[in-house]
Amino acid sequence: MSDDFEKFLIKRYTYWKVYLHGKFHYHLLGSTYIWARREGDFDLLDMTPEEEKEFFEIARELKKILKELFQPDRFNYMMLANVSSHLHIHMIPRYKGERTFDGIKFVDKRWGQPLDSVPDISVPESTLLKLRDAIKAKLTTLQ
Repeated sequence: MSDDFEKFLIKRYTYWKVYLHGKFHYHLLGSTYIWARREGDFDLLDMTPEEEKEFFEIARELKKILKELFQPDRFNYMMLANVSSHLHIHMIPRYKGERTFDGIKFVDKRWGQPLDSVPDISVPESTLLKLRDAIKAKLTTLQ
């Protein structure tokens, strides 16, 4: 993965890495993805039992933290592999109402509808790094 992505790394685990969407994919506050550390093009159903166990531990903790930080109303999960054929699962918080972080208002304009990856707002990198650090500071229980 390139340095452009690595600066948005939240945490490394044995089988997975957690990243903030650096380009603020879908422009929803707290959008993250969990990236398999195993190399190659494999599918969600090809996870080993160890990868599966760790994935669900990470996802549950990450969901808890995002709920604590931003109070999302729902979560969407996606594993499409259309752009990157490497196994990764998106965790995208959804919001009925506006949220503010670092002085920027985030609005889920497609609440109750499928996601659209067309940018709604521009988020400065400094804000993205603060967001990464806010999540990182709470994601501590698993190694």
